Amino acid sequence: MSDLQPFISVVSDADTWSAAAKDLETGLAELRPQGGRQFLGFLYVSDALAEDFGSIVSYLRQKTGVQHWIGSVGMGICGNAQEVFQRPGAAVMVGDFEKDAFRVVPMIGQAVDELDAETKAWMAHAMPPFGVVHGDPMNAAVPGLVEGLAQEMENAVLEVPGFLVGGLTSSGAAHYQLADDVVGGGLSGALFAPSVEVATGLTQGCQPLGPAHRVTDCMENVIMTLDGEAALDVFKEDIGELLARDLGRVVGYVHAAFPIVGSDTGDYVVRNLMGIDPERRWLAVGGMVETGDQVMFVRRDPAGAEADLRSMLEGLMARVPSRPRGALYFSCVARGPGMFGSEGQETALVQEVLGDVPLVGFFGQGEISNARLYGYTGVLTLFL
Repeated sequence: MSDLQPFISVVSDADTWSAAAKDLETGLAELRPQGGRQFLGFLYVSDALAEDFGSIVSYLRQKTGVQHWIGSVGMGICGNAQEVFQRPGAAVMVGDFEKDAFRVVPMIGQAVDELDAETKAWMAHAMPPFGVVHGDPMNAAVPGLVEGLAQEMENAVLEVPGFLVGGLTSSGAAHYQLADDVVGGGLSGALFAPSVEVATGLTQGCQPLGPAHRVTDCMENVIMTLDGEAALDVFKEDIGELLARDLGRVVGYVHAAFPIVGSDTGDYVVRNLMGIDPERRWLAVGGMVETGDQVMFVRRDPAGAEADLRSMLEGLMARVPSRPRGALYFSCVARGPGMFGSEGQETALVQEVLGDVPLVGFFGQGEISNARLYGYTGVLTLFL
Protein backbone atom coordinates (compact mmCIF):
# COMPACT_ATOMS: atom_id res chain seq x y z
CA MET A 1 0.00 0.00 0.00
CA SER A 2 3.02 2.31 0.38
CA ASP A 3 3.09 3.25 -3.33
CA LEU A 4 -0.35 4.87 -3.16
CA GLN A 5 -0.24 8.62 -3.72
CA PRO A 6 -1.16 11.12 -1.00
CA PHE A 7 -4.60 12.62 -1.47
CA ILE A 8 -4.91 16.11 -2.98
CA SER A 9 -7.36 18.66 -1.53
CA VAL A 10 -8.37 22.13 -2.73
CA VAL A 11 -10.87 24.72 -1.50
CA SER A 12 -12.29 27.73 -3.33
CA ASP A 13 -14.55 30.61 -2.29
CA ALA A 14 -14.83 32.10 -5.77
CA ASP A 15 -18.02 34.03 -6.45
CA THR A 16 -19.33 31.79 -9.25
CA TRP A 17 -19.50 28.03 -9.79
CA SER A 18 -17.38 28.25 -12.92
CA ALA A 19 -14.61 30.17 -11.19
CA ALA A 20 -14.72 27.76 -8.25
CA ALA A 21 -14.55 24.76 -10.59
CA LYS A 22 -11.49 26.20 -12.33
CA ASP A 23 -9.82 26.80 -8.95
CA LEU A 24 -10.43 23.17 -8.04
CA GLU A 25 -9.17 21.96 -11.41
CA THR A 26 -5.96 23.95 -11.02
CA GLY A 27 -5.37 22.53 -7.56
CA LEU A 28 -5.81 18.99 -8.85
CA ALA A 29 -3.32 19.41 -11.67
CA GLU A 30 -0.80 17.08 -9.99
CA LEU A 31 -3.09 14.04 -10.25
CA ARG A 32 -1.26 11.23 -12.01
CA PRO A 33 -3.31 8.18 -13.03
CA GLN A 34 -1.60 4.88 -12.23
CA GLY A 35 -2.22 1.53 -13.91
CA GLY A 36 -4.47 -0.80 -11.94
CA ARG A 37 -5.69 1.97 -9.64
CA GLN A 38 -8.77 4.18 -9.24
CA PHE A 39 -9.36 7.71 -8.07
CA LEU A 40 -12.31 8.68 -5.85
CA GLY A 41 -13.30 12.31 -5.49
CA PHE A 42 -14.96 13.84 -2.42
CA LEU A 43 -16.77 17.09 -3.30
CA TYR A 44 -18.59 19.44 -0.91
CA VAL A 45 -20.27 22.68 -1.98
CA SER A 46 -21.98 25.38 0.05
CA ASP A 47 -25.74 25.71 -0.36
CA ALA A 48 -25.16 28.92 -2.34
CA LEU A 49 -23.94 26.59 -5.11
CA ALA A 50 -26.51 23.82 -4.58
CA GLU A 51 -28.08 24.23 -8.01
CA ASP A 52 -24.62 24.22 -9.62
CA PHE A 53 -23.49 20.97 -7.96
CA GLY A 54 -23.98 18.97 -11.14
CA SER A 55 -22.15 21.52 -13.29
CA ILE A 56 -19.13 21.51 -10.97
CA VAL A 57 -18.79 17.72 -10.86
CA SER A 58 -19.30 17.44 -14.64
CA TYR A 59 -16.56 19.99 -15.22
CA LEU A 60 -14.16 18.24 -12.83
CA ARG A 61 -14.91 14.82 -14.31
CA GLN A 62 -14.15 16.11 -17.79
CA LYS A 63 -11.00 18.03 -16.86
CA THR A 64 -9.43 15.58 -14.40
CA GLY A 65 -10.60 12.21 -15.71
CA VAL A 66 -11.76 11.24 -12.22
CA GLN A 67 -14.95 9.23 -12.81
CA HIS A 68 -16.20 8.41 -9.31
CA TRP A 69 -17.47 11.07 -6.91
CA ILE A 70 -19.34 11.35 -3.61
CA GLY A 71 -20.25 14.41 -1.56
CA SER A 72 -22.92 16.73 -0.22
CA VAL A 73 -24.25 20.27 0.02
CA GLY A 74 -23.67 22.08 3.33
CA MET A 75 -24.45 25.43 4.88
CA GLY A 76 -20.74 25.45 5.54
CA ILE A 77 -17.89 23.55 3.90
CA CYS A 78 -14.26 23.13 4.86
CA GLY A 79 -11.05 22.39 3.06
CA ASN A 80 -7.57 22.26 4.59
CA ALA A 81 -7.64 25.03 7.23
CA GLN A 82 -10.39 27.09 5.57
CA GLU A 83 -14.16 27.25 6.09
CA VAL A 84 -16.80 28.85 3.88
CA PHE A 85 -20.22 29.82 5.28
CA GLN A 86 -23.10 31.83 3.82
CA ARG A 87 -21.43 32.40 0.44
CA PRO A 88 -20.30 30.35 -2.56
CA GLY A 89 -17.67 27.77 -1.74
CA ALA A 90 -16.46 24.34 -2.81
CA ALA A 91 -13.92 21.87 -1.45
CA VAL A 92 -12.58 18.81 -3.23
CA MET A 93 -10.27 15.95 -2.29
CA VAL A 94 -9.21 13.14 -4.60
CA GLY A 95 -7.84 9.88 -3.24
CA ASP A 96 -5.79 7.15 -4.89
CA PHE A 97 -7.04 3.59 -4.27
CA GLU A 98 -6.30 0.10 -5.50
CA LYS A 99 -8.67 -1.14 -8.20
CA ASP A 100 -11.99 -2.41 -6.75
CA ALA A 101 -11.06 -1.07 -3.28
CA PHE A 102 -14.24 1.03 -3.13
CA ARG A 103 -17.77 1.04 -4.49
CA VAL A 104 -20.00 4.09 -4.89
CA VAL A 105 -23.42 3.36 -3.38
CA PRO A 106 -26.31 4.89 -5.36
CA MET A 107 -29.07 6.57 -3.39
CA ILE A 108 -31.45 4.38 -1.42
CA GLY A 109 -34.64 6.01 -0.23
CA GLN A 110 -36.62 3.69 2.05
CA ALA A 111 -34.94 0.30 2.43
CA VAL A 112 -31.54 -1.32 1.98
CA ASP A 113 -33.24 -3.79 -0.37
CA GLU A 114 -33.09 -1.00 -2.96
CA LEU A 115 -29.35 -1.63 -3.43
CA ASP A 116 -28.70 -2.72 -6.99
CA ALA A 117 -27.51 -6.24 -7.79
CA GLU A 118 -24.01 -5.11 -8.78
CA THR A 119 -23.46 -3.31 -5.48
CA LYS A 120 -24.72 -6.31 -3.52
CA ALA A 121 -22.41 -8.61 -5.48
CA TRP A 122 -19.41 -6.35 -4.79
CA MET A 123 -20.30 -6.25 -1.08
CA ALA A 124 -20.56 -10.04 -0.92
CA HIS A 125 -17.14 -10.38 -2.53
CA ALA A 126 -15.28 -7.49 -0.84
CA MET A 127 -16.94 -7.62 2.62
CA PRO A 128 -16.42 -3.86 3.19
CA PRO A 129 -15.93 -2.97 6.87
CA PHE A 130 -16.10 0.82 6.39
CA GLY A 131 -18.07 3.41 4.47
CA VAL A 132 -18.67 7.15 4.04
CA VAL A 133 -22.31 8.17 3.62
CA HIS A 134 -24.41 11.30 3.19
CA GLY A 135 -28.10 11.52 3.97
CA ASP A 136 -31.12 13.75 3.49
CA PRO A 137 -32.33 15.10 6.88
CA MET A 138 -35.83 15.51 5.45
CA ASN A 139 -36.21 11.74 5.03
CA ALA A 140 -37.26 10.12 8.32
CA ALA A 141 -36.05 6.76 7.02
CA VAL A 142 -32.38 7.82 6.86
CA PRO A 143 -31.38 6.79 10.44
CA GLY A 144 -32.82 3.35 9.76
CA LEU A 145 -31.05 3.20 6.40
CA VAL A 146 -27.72 3.95 8.08
CA GLU A 147 -28.27 1.15 10.58
CA GLY A 148 -29.56 -1.20 7.88
CA LEU A 149 -26.60 -0.60 5.57
CA ALA A 150 -24.20 -1.25 8.46
CA GLN A 151 -25.96 -4.54 9.14
CA GLU A 152 -25.79 -5.42 5.44
CA MET A 153 -22.01 -4.93 5.68
CA GLU A 154 -21.79 -7.22 8.71
CA ASN A 155 -18.75 -9.48 8.88
CA ALA A 156 -20.34 -12.93 8.92
CA VAL A 157 -17.36 -14.44 10.75
CA LEU A 158 -16.93 -11.81 13.46
CA GLU A 159 -20.61 -10.76 13.53
CA VAL A 160 -19.52 -7.10 13.54
CA PRO A 161 -21.65 -4.52 11.64
CA GLY A 162 -19.96 -2.15 9.23
CA PHE A 163 -18.55 1.15 10.49
CA LEU A 164 -20.14 4.12 8.74
CA VAL A 165 -19.19 7.79 9.03
CA GLY A 166 -20.63 10.84 7.35
CA GLY A 167 -23.22 13.55 7.74
CA LEU A 168 -26.69 14.80 6.89
CA THR A 169 -26.98 17.53 4.30
CA SER A 170 -27.62 21.05 5.59
CA SER A 171 -29.00 23.61 3.20
CA GLY A 172 -31.22 26.62 2.90
CA ALA A 173 -31.80 25.47 -0.67
CA ALA A 174 -31.86 21.95 -2.15
CA HIS A 175 -30.65 18.96 -0.09
CA TYR A 176 -28.44 17.35 -2.72
CA GLN A 177 -25.87 14.60 -2.34
CA LEU A 178 -23.38 13.24 -4.84
CA ALA A 179 -23.01 9.54 -5.69
CA ASP A 180 -21.41 9.69 -9.16
CA ASP A 181 -24.57 11.62 -10.09
CA VAL A 182 -26.33 14.38 -8.16
CA VAL A 183 -29.06 12.73 -6.07
CA GLY A 184 -31.35 13.61 -3.18
CA GLY A 185 -33.96 12.28 -0.84
CA GLY A 186 -32.15 9.36 0.76
CA LEU A 187 -28.76 7.89 1.66
CA SER A 188 -25.73 7.47 -0.59
CA GLY A 189 -21.94 7.30 -0.41
CA ALA A 190 -19.11 4.82 -0.86
CA LEU A 191 -18.03 1.58 0.80
CA PHE A 192 -14.41 0.52 1.13
CA ALA A 193 -12.73 -2.88 1.05
CA PRO A 194 -10.63 -4.11 4.02
CA SER A 195 -7.44 -3.09 2.21
CA VAL A 196 -8.34 0.60 2.78
CA GLU A 197 -6.95 1.45 6.20
CA VAL A 198 -8.69 4.18 8.20
CA ALA A 199 -8.79 5.61 11.72
CA THR A 200 -11.71 7.64 13.07
CA GLY A 201 -12.45 9.91 16.01
CA LEU A 202 -15.53 11.57 17.50
CA THR A 203 -15.61 14.80 19.51
CA GLN A 204 -18.78 15.39 21.52
CA GLY A 205 -18.02 18.97 22.48
CA CYS A 206 -19.97 18.77 25.74
CA GLN A 207 -19.15 18.50 29.43
CA PRO A 208 -21.35 16.45 31.84
CA LEU A 209 -22.98 18.43 34.64
CA GLY A 210 -23.87 15.43 36.77
CA PRO A 211 -24.31 11.66 36.80
CA ALA A 212 -26.51 9.61 34.49
CA HIS A 213 -30.10 9.17 35.68
CA ARG A 214 -32.73 6.59 34.81
CA VAL A 215 -36.01 7.68 33.24
CA THR A 216 -38.74 6.28 35.49
CA ASP A 217 -41.79 7.91 33.91
CA CYS A 218 -42.22 9.54 30.52
CA MET A 219 -44.55 10.11 27.59
CA GLU A 220 -43.24 10.48 24.02
CA ASN A 221 -40.54 13.18 24.33
CA VAL A 222 -41.52 14.35 27.83
CA ILE A 223 -39.55 13.17 30.86
CA MET A 224 -41.73 13.23 33.97
CA THR A 225 -39.50 11.58 36.57
CA LEU A 226 -35.84 10.64 36.87
CA ASP A 227 -34.75 8.11 39.50
CA GLY A 228 -38.28 8.34 40.88
CA GLU A 229 -38.10 12.11 41.45
CA ALA A 230 -39.60 15.01 39.49
CA ALA A 231 -37.43 15.51 36.39
CA LEU A 232 -37.12 19.28 36.87
CA ASP A 233 -35.93 18.84 40.49
CA VAL A 234 -33.15 16.48 39.36
CA PHE A 235 -32.27 18.84 36.53
CA LYS A 236 -31.96 21.84 38.86
CA GLU A 237 -29.72 19.91 41.23
CA ASP A 238 -27.36 18.94 38.38
CA ILE A 239 -27.09 22.38 36.78
CA GLY A 240 -26.42 24.20 40.04
CA GLU A 241 -28.10 26.96 41.97
CA LEU A 242 -27.03 29.85 39.74
CA LEU A 243 -28.63 28.45 36.57
CA ALA A 244 -31.57 26.96 38.49
CA ARG A 245 -32.59 30.47 39.60
CA ASP A 246 -32.86 31.64 35.95
CA LEU A 247 -33.86 28.73 33.71
CA GLY A 248 -33.97 31.04 30.70
CA ARG A 249 -30.15 30.90 30.66
CA VAL A 250 -30.04 27.17 29.97
CA VAL A 251 -31.49 27.52 26.45
CA GLY A 252 -28.84 26.47 23.94
CA TYR A 253 -26.33 25.95 26.75
CA VAL A 254 -27.59 22.86 28.62
CA HIS A 255 -28.73 19.74 26.76
CA ALA A 256 -29.93 16.23 27.49
CA ALA A 257 -27.45 13.47 26.63
CA PHE A 258 -28.36 9.81 26.25
CA PRO A 259 -25.39 7.44 26.85
CA ILE A 260 -24.97 4.78 24.15
CA VAL A 261 -25.45 1.29 25.52
CA GLY A 262 -22.32 -0.81 25.08
CA SER A 263 -20.02 2.10 24.21
CA ASP A 264 -16.55 1.70 25.70
CA THR A 265 -15.62 5.32 25.03
CA GLY A 266 -18.42 7.07 26.94
CA ASP A 267 -20.24 8.24 23.80
CA TYR A 268 -23.70 9.73 24.05
CA VAL A 269 -26.34 11.24 21.78
CA VAL A 270 -27.18 14.87 22.55
CA ARG A 271 -30.72 16.22 22.29
CA ASN A 272 -32.01 19.78 22.76
CA LEU A 273 -34.12 20.76 25.73
CA MET A 274 -37.40 21.70 24.05
CA GLY A 275 -39.41 22.88 27.04
CA ILE A 276 -39.82 23.03 30.82
CA ASP A 277 -43.12 22.67 32.67
CA PRO A 278 -42.49 24.37 36.05
CA GLU A 279 -45.89 23.39 37.49
CA ARG A 280 -45.72 19.65 36.79
CA ARG A 281 -41.89 19.73 36.91
CA TRP A 282 -41.49 17.94 33.57
CA LEU A 283 -38.86 18.31 30.86
CA ALA A 284 -39.36 17.98 27.09
CA VAL A 285 -36.41 16.91 24.92
CA GLY A 286 -35.80 16.75 21.18
CA GLY A 287 -36.38 13.03 20.75
CA MET A 288 -38.54 10.13 21.89
CA VAL A 289 -37.83 8.77 25.37
CA GLU A 290 -38.62 5.38 26.91
CA THR A 291 -38.85 4.27 30.52
CA GLY A 292 -35.50 2.84 31.57
CA ASP A 293 -33.43 5.13 29.32
CA GLN A 294 -30.32 6.66 30.82
CA VAL A 295 -29.98 10.44 30.55
CA MET A 296 -27.58 13.03 31.87
CA PHE A 297 -27.34 16.78 31.44
CA VAL A 298 -24.40 18.41 29.66
CA ARG A 299 -23.26 21.90 28.81
CA ARG A 300 -21.87 23.20 25.55
CA ASP A 301 -19.43 26.10 25.53
CA PRO A 302 -16.47 27.11 23.34
CA ALA A 303 -13.78 26.23 25.88
CA GLY A 304 -15.18 22.75 26.47
CA ALA A 305 -15.69 22.13 22.76
CA GLU A 306 -12.12 23.14 21.92
CA ALA A 307 -10.64 21.04 24.73
CA ASP A 308 -12.63 17.97 23.69
CA LEU A 309 -11.72 18.44 20.01
CA ARG A 310 -8.03 18.79 20.79
CA SER A 311 -8.13 15.72 23.05
CA MET A 312 -9.77 13.65 20.30
CA LEU A 313 -7.26 14.81 17.70
CA GLU A 314 -4.21 14.15 19.82
CA GLY A 315 -5.51 10.73 20.83
CA LEU A 316 -6.26 9.81 17.22
CA MET A 317 -2.87 10.92 15.93
CA ALA A 318 -1.17 8.92 18.67
CA ARG A 319 -2.85 5.78 17.29
CA VAL A 320 -1.83 6.10 13.64
CA PRO A 321 1.49 4.59 12.52
CA SER A 322 2.33 7.18 9.85
CA ARG A 323 1.22 10.46 8.30
CA PRO A 324 -2.34 10.03 6.95
CA ARG A 325 -2.83 10.36 3.20
CA GLY A 326 -6.04 12.35 3.58
CA ALA A 327 -8.84 13.26 5.99
CA LEU A 328 -12.59 13.89 6.05
CA TYR A 329 -14.20 16.07 8.71
CA PHE A 330 -17.94 16.18 9.33
CA SER A 331 -19.07 18.75 11.89
CA CYS A 332 -22.41 20.06 13.11
CA VAL A 333 -23.70 23.26 11.55
CA ALA A 334 -24.22 24.49 15.14
CA ARG A 335 -20.45 24.25 15.67
CA GLY A 336 -18.17 26.14 13.28
CA PRO A 337 -18.18 29.94 13.77
CA GLY A 338 -21.18 29.76 16.10
CA MET A 339 -19.24 27.68 18.62
CA PHE A 340 -15.59 28.48 17.93
CA GLY A 341 -15.95 32.22 17.45
CA SER A 342 -14.86 32.83 13.87
CA GLU A 343 -14.98 31.20 10.47
CA GLY A 344 -12.15 28.74 10.00
CA GLN A 345 -11.16 28.40 13.64
CA GLU A 346 -12.51 24.86 14.13
CA THR A 347 -10.93 23.47 10.97
CA ALA A 348 -7.68 25.33 11.64
CA LEU A 349 -7.46 23.61 15.02
CA VAL A 350 -7.98 20.25 13.31
CA GLN A 351 -5.29 21.07 10.75
CA GLU A 352 -2.92 22.30 13.46
CA VAL A 353 -2.90 18.89 15.13
CA LEU A 354 -3.00 16.84 11.92
CA GLY A 355 -0.25 18.81 10.23
CA ASP A 356 -0.08 19.12 6.46
CA VAL A 357 -2.70 16.47 5.73
CA PRO A 358 -5.20 17.06 2.88
CA LEU A 359 -8.68 17.54 4.39
CA VAL A 360 -12.21 18.37 3.25
CA GLY A 361 -15.68 18.13 4.76
CA PHE A 362 -18.87 19.98 5.55
CA PHE A 363 -21.11 21.19 8.37
CA GLY A 364 -24.32 19.17 8.49
CA GLN A 365 -27.63 18.71 10.26
CA GLY A 366 -26.41 15.51 11.87
CA GLU A 367 -23.20 13.54 12.02
CA ILE A 368 -22.71 9.80 11.57
CA SER A 369 -20.12 7.73 13.44
CA ASN A 370 -20.14 3.96 13.85
CA ALA A 371 -23.50 3.88 12.02
CA ARG A 372 -25.14 6.10 14.68
CA LEU A 373 -26.64 9.52 14.15
CA TYR A 374 -25.29 12.27 16.43
CA GLY A 375 -25.75 16.01 16.87
CA TYR A 376 -23.34 18.79 17.93
CA THR A 377 -20.34 16.54 17.19
CA GLY A 378 -17.31 16.47 14.95
CA VAL A 379 -16.38 13.22 13.16
CA LEU A 380 -12.90 12.83 11.71
CA THR A 381 -11.73 10.05 9.39
CA LEU A 382 -8.09 9.54 8.44
CA PHE A 383 -7.14 7.52 5.37
CA LEU A 384 -3.80 5.83 6.11
